[in-house]
Amino acid sequence: MRLHTKLMLGISIVIIIMGTIIEFTFKNIMETNLKHEIGTKALSVAQSIANMPEIQKAFNAEDPASIIQPIAEKIRKQVDAEFIVIGNQDEVRYSHPNPNRLGKKMVGGDNERVFKGESIISESIGTLGPSLRGKSPIFKDGQVIGVVSVGYLQTDIEKEVARIQKKVFWAIMIILLGGLLAAILISFNIKKALFGLEPKEIAWMYQEKHAILESIHEGIIAIDTKGRITVVNETAHKILQVPCDIPLRGTRIEEVLENTHLHDVVRTGRAEYDTEFMIFGEVFLANRVPIFNNKGDVIGAVASLRNKSELAHLLQELSHVKAYAEGLRAQTHEYSNRLYTLLGLIQLGSYKEAIDFISREVDVTQGFIRFLMKEIPEPIIAGFILGKVSLASELKIQFSIDSESSFRDLPSDISRDSLVTIIGNLVNNAFEAVRANDKAEKIVSLFLTDLGRELIIEVEDNGEGIDAEFADQIFKEGFSTKKSGSNAGIGLSLVQKEIHELGGYVTFSSSRGEGSIFTVAIPKSRGNMNEGEPRYRSVNC
Repeated sequence: MRLHTKLMLGISIVIIIMGTIIEFTFKNIMETNLKHEIGTKALSVAQSIANMPEIQKAFNAEDPASIIQPIAEKIRKQVDAEFIVIGNQDEVRYSHPNPNRLGKKMVGGDNERVFKGESIISESIGTLGPSLRGKSPIFKDGQVIGVVSVGYLQTDIEKEVARIQKKVFWAIMIILLGGLLAAILISFNIKKALFGLEPKEIAWMYQEKHAILESIHEGIIAIDTKGRITVVNETAHKILQVPCDIPLRGTRIEEVLENTHLHDVVRTGRAEYDTEFMIFGEVFLANRVPIFNNKGDVIGAVASLRNKSELAHLLQELSHVKAYAEGLRAQTHEYSNRLYTLLGLIQLGSYKEAIDFISREVDVTQGFIRFLMKEIPEPIIAGFILGKVSLASELKIQFSIDSESSFRDLPSDISRDSLVTIIGNLVNNAFEAVRANDKAEKIVSLFLTDLGRELIIEVEDNGEGIDAEFADQIFKEGFSTKKSGSNAGIGLSLVQKEIHELGGYVTFSSSRGEGSIFTVAIPKSRGNMNEGEPRYRSVNC
């Protein structure tokens, strides 16, 4: 059964039950009140008749009925009573609506208390049927000499109750009809507000939304127009450093996080994308979007938060892939040239020169590879350096590895990817530096050593150098002395970040027009990790 059908049926049943209860209760109250009212009226009439002097004197007459009957009948018609019966101490009637019953005894058996001097209201069955009676004694000289009984038939009371009850019934039917119309309107309004969805569908959508929010790696926070949090996922709890068992729903956003600018989005209705936002010392990229209802009114705003360091890590991984690809491309190009040279020597018949060329290339290549395998046994780092050698050859750069280099004692807990990031970005910067100068010889050298308690990485180039005014800015993300480049200002900031995470530091010296030397020191023991911001020093001549 659909929701609006359930609502209409439920509201109708409630109205019918309430109407039945109201009718039953009203009937009982009305019947009780009507009996009380008629009984009081009957008693009042009876007492008035009992106190009439002519009635009291008539009891001494030879024929009391001839005096009392006309008076009683006149009064009965005036008060619209069913009967007025007056009797003596022996309960012999002196008045009755039916003259044939005069002189006969009263019926009902409810005069005992009256002859004791009490005025009462009673229900009894007389010659005219069940009736409600008001009875009062007639006194003379302090003695009870008779009784007055004024009565209204129960059937008349029931007819009056039925007449009023019929009006109440039609009133309740009108209310029921109005209730049914209201139920239809309410059910359709609720259906419209719920976009025609059933409760099961809403429950499923709620569970689905919750699962989606928890599966999103970004922090999600939503507020209403009053700035109260309406939605917050588990990732946002972690970002805000609030345990997940502490509910944030209903809390004002300012109490959890200041300067979110979500209020501005609610106020202006304009979205904001990829804005940097600092939370507990970490930089996040925030997207803020207004929430609209079906009328186009802003009813809240939602923000998604993504740690910028994650994006930097992704960029770092892409840089690694790009570096590997460039190395392979350079190596392929270089060996293609050598194969063409070898092919030309063979075609010219210079077999001895071809053999010498092959021997020379094999000696150089094999010697360098043997050196790398011996002194830098880590495949990731050795392969990366080999790729850079090939790239340098293609770029006409004299790239050399110091013969005293050795990277055999690398602790297992130091990330090889971090070392590749540091070496790769320093070498890339050196390549770009020497390519930008006008010198005939473009020289870059790399020195690696693991002697002592630290790993030392040193990259030297004969580029243009770094101006002293930029010495304190080169490690800042986004800063670059390059005139163009999509990745400008990223390499050295990644180097600084990785060095900081490894607990090391970086120094550099630079002479304008002569080149630069970058030296990185990384402790082998993780217990020597530095606290606070990464350290670097510059020595400018």
